[in-house]
Amino acid sequence: MNSRLRALPLIALLASAACDDRPKVTPKDHAEGLYVKGTAEYLQGHFEAALASYEQMHALAPNDPRLPAARGEVYISLGKLNEAATEFEAALKLEPKRSTNWSRLGFVQAQLGKTDEALGSLRKAVALYPNDFNALEQLAEIHLKKGEQDEAVRHFTLAAAAASGESKSELLLRAFEVLGKQGRHAELLALAQKSVNEGVRSSGVYTTLGDSLVRAGKLREAAAAYQEAAGLSPRDPTLWELVGTIHLQLDKPGDAIAAYKESLRVKDRAIVHVALARIQLAMKSQEGAEQELAAALESVQGNDVRELRELADLLVTMGRKPDALRILANLSAEHDLLKDADLQLATARLAHELKDVALRTAACARAAAADPRVKKCP
Repeated sequence: MNSRLRALPLIALLASAACDDRPKVTPKDHAEGLYVKGTAEYLQGHFEAALASYEQMHALAPNDPRLPAARGEVYISLGKLNEAATEFEAALKLEPKRSTNWSRLGFVQAQLGKTDEALGSLRKAVALYPNDFNALEQLAEIHLKKGEQDEAVRHFTLAAAAASGESKSELLLRAFEVLGKQGRHAELLALAQKSVNEGVRSSGVYTTLGDSLVRAGKLREAAAAYQEAAGLSPRDPTLWELVGTIHLQLDKPGDAIAAYKESLRVKDRAIVHVALARIQLAMKSQEGAEQELAAALESVQGNDVRELRELADLLVTMGRKPDALRILANLSAEHDLLKDADLQLATARLAHELKDVALRTAACARAAAADPRVKKCP
């Protein structure tokens, strides 16, 4: 083979190398890829795989400040809180001014029962970033556990102000709950009204506002609040039922009927048909009442005590006492209702009226056992 022919393979190899312009993967790029991979695995719930990816990343970029924080999150999800605390402490050595590291460390410390340490960490988080709603929420929870309700309400409210979307509503509801349990109804009403005025649109917030307005005797405003709540929670039939009930109390039967029909559009329920039947009776429409009673009997579920008792009362009103007694007899024999003295007495009275001695005796005995103050039974 001559020299020219021997040179051809070498020339081809050199030409091939010259044309290979594929990008070279640097260790930094590889580490970044492993970080992305580990994060994706964590979000998918593959925690052990995420830890393995982060371990590979550590070999390439041991001082990456994101790494210990990422491992800390994985350990929280695994329930390994001591390991999580160690990781966030390591993250803080690399990034001492990152508020999220202080916030997450405070959360972990709180779960470990290290209240004082948690308070210190969370306060540092808020000092670095006042709108860290996670840190503010955790501070509220700690104050609540310590019985410091005012501080709990303040921090839940601050957290809500810093949060957005559904989180804002949930945090406000926590503040409402604390105030409600303490009987601080005026403050609860003021906070709920302020929240709505500031643009918070949530079914839970409007429902709480409605409840507070009812308690304050402001029924028209309460009906408006419940109607807003119903619009924001279109699958909840009870909100329209509340609107209808308030309109009845305000002597506005037409508006009550309209609201009850909205409730029925959401879900056909006997309790609403009972209410409509009573309106028809008040309007002297026996035929309308009979239609609503028939609809109530057709839609009754049989597992709602309030619904069954209302239905029984309507049956008595409409002259169908034996049917009412059958409902009360079954209810009063339910194990969970044996200590309901009012139910037992109602059953005993109707049984006495219909001369069912055995049922009357049994219901009277249950009433006396449920409430020693019951001295007289039909």
